[in-house]
Amino acid sequence: MGKAGLAIMVLGVAACSDDGAEEPTTTDSTGEPNTTAVSSADASTTTTPVSSADASTTTSTQAVSSSGWQRANLGFVSAYILYRNGVAALVDTGVTNSEGQILAALGEIGLGWDSVGHVIVTHNHPDHQGSLQGVMVRTADAPWYAGAGDIGTINATSKGNVVGDGDLVFDLEIIETPGHTPGHISVLDRVSGVLVTGDALNGAGGGVAGANEQFSQDMDLANASVGKLAGFDYDVALFGHGDPILNEASRAVGALAESLG
Repeated sequence: MGKAGLAIMVLGVAACSDDGAEEPTTTDSTGEPNTTAVSSADASTTTTPVSSADASTTTSTQAVSSSGWQRANLGFVSAYILYRNGVAALVDTGVTNSEGQILAALGEIGLGWDSVGHVIVTHNHPDHQGSLQGVMVRTADAPWYAGAGDIGTINATSKGNVVGDGDLVFDLEIIETPGHTPGHISVLDRVSGVLVTGDALNGAGGGVAGANEQFSQDMDLANASVGKLAGFDYDVALFGHGDPILNEASRAVGALAESLG
């Protein structure tokens, strides 16, 4: 059972900066980030999320035989593992030296570095691509992927693969979501009903907020990307910053898109 050990209430969403430092958003008197947020009425506040209804619990030495997702909670940022029958794609790699925490997350679902067949980088900020090179060494140079607008500024000794709208990586659909950065991408797993948003969206108080304006290059594009993501169907949304939405996530993103105009 791909699980994601997390606390549901978010008091402040951390955001990426160009120097990789942890930068919390400004908050108001309630502790919520000063960015438009839409709550998910069905998001649980007490239960540990289950990524797939038919996923079975495994020990660290067993191979996963179903599909699902797993969160690598790296503190103020998260990476995610999307897996199928013992093979995984890693989405983002966190800041430098996150390899140990990513390996621990893999171990919780019975996987290891040899199970990682693909690495997808949502964008070029250091808190999302910081451990890419270390991951590459440990996965025997599994292919990695990024959007055209960002790939040239992502640090890795091996050449990355440019992906864009509708491309499939390990049957995961790539969605171009520019605005936070020029080449930002999101990842849709239609099998498990999961969307990984990078920083195109943020978790906020059990709901969802748009891209952090302080660290986004083009907010008009970023808001348009929210509307684009609202047009897909998924139950779970996984954010780079903030806790996931576990139920009817596409409805919550649709409401956010409407609020942004």
